[in-house]
Amino acid sequence: MHPKPLLDTATELVRRVLRLDHPADAVVSRFFREHRQLGPRERATLAETAYAVLRRKPLFEHLARAGQGARERRLAILGFHAPRTFLQQALSEGEKQWLAACDAVAPNELLPIHRHNLPTWLAERLQAQLGDAAAFDALAAALLHSAPLDVRVNTVQQKREHVMQELQALGFDLAPTPYSPWGLRLAGKPALNRLEVFTRGAVEVQDEGSQLLALLLDARRGEMVADFCAGAGGKTLAIGASMRNTGRLYAFDVSQHRLNALKPRLARSGLSNVHPVAIAHERDERIKRLAGKLDRVLVDAPCSGLGTLRRNPDLKWRQSLKDVEELVLKQQAILSSAARLLKPGGRLVYATCSLLPEENEGVAQAFAAAHPEFKPLNVADLLQGLKVADAASLCSPGVAVEGIEPGRFLRLWPHQHAMDGFFAAAWQRQD
Repeated sequence: MHPKPLLDTATELVRRVLRLDHPADAVVSRFFREHRQLGPRERATLAETAYAVLRRKPLFEHLARAGQGARERRLAILGFHAPRTFLQQALSEGEKQWLAACDAVAPNELLPIHRHNLPTWLAERLQAQLGDAAAFDALAAALLHSAPLDVRVNTVQQKREHVMQELQALGFDLAPTPYSPWGLRLAGKPALNRLEVFTRGAVEVQDEGSQLLALLLDARRGEMVADFCAGAGGKTLAIGASMRNTGRLYAFDVSQHRLNALKPRLARSGLSNVHPVAIAHERDERIKRLAGKLDRVLVDAPCSGLGTLRRNPDLKWRQSLKDVEELVLKQQAILSSAARLLKPGGRLVYATCSLLPEENEGVAQAFAAAHPEFKPLNVADLLQGLKVADAASLCSPGVAVEGIEPGRFLRLWPHQHAMDGFFAAAWQRQD
């Protein structure tokens, strides 16, 4: 596609994602279904342009005030994901001059919000949590970049080193993930879904942090286990593989639609120990029948998703503090219900992909106070026992704070660990 029509198409896509009435990935997918004539490179340019605008929305809107023409076109120009020589062919002389002036603006001339590109309520909470201004700046900068492509090797089928050699033979630049024993990190964003290594189920796309949550559960051969909020099943498949395709693994979710998305992935994986179950709510009768019978339960709770802003930058504009407060109540209810499934000696893991303490430490400490029958476990010690390199660096607090022992919680940060932002706490049910 020539530069002018491609920029026009990008402008229309930007207009749609900025409505913020649906998740950006769903909007982009629908847009591509409506424009099937677009090739892979054009789709990549359009998607990256839309996500760039969402990532730097305050900055681009600030710069766009000086330009002329439709607001969405100016935003699309600022975020256009292509060489400048290509973009220049689509611009008028006035637009070229305006863009040059935008490029000349130095970072130190910008207000803080135009540098960190976060809503005020979220920036204030993250600054207070991190304390150090340099740490907040590093986090904000990391959230403005796209996430790396991590895959999990299905170790039921093959060893990681064999899959790595296979991908390298195909010309991929990759390396083992530094912490997860199952992961590989690929350079760039290569398309994998048509490769035989993917279609036979040897790999699944999954962030390294998500892999560590499944690892932390440490499900064993022959056990009864539940992924309480399974969704499309990424962690379910990792847990099933760690059980060596034995035992019984329940994949619970309130959305049949999400569980349907698990079915083709499950078929590729070759796992036969996974049992998807749609439930009405966390107190469903099918849950009650399993009370006190399970060895391990993972609660990857519904959350704000603010740890995934590198992948889902629209979330920072679609979430509010009120939304977080409502989620906290849901998280507490789900965790309490899931805890009833554990037998004495069983392990419970609570996790989110949020950066906010309200959804993380706050929920974990409230649960611990209300459930003395659950003994808190030190996550750093658990990961060290699983031979995770430098396990203590993945946990917080680094020093004792408010009576919380060092290493008590898993705390992954994009700017520190090159993973999505994740939190996890673990307990063992006492007799």
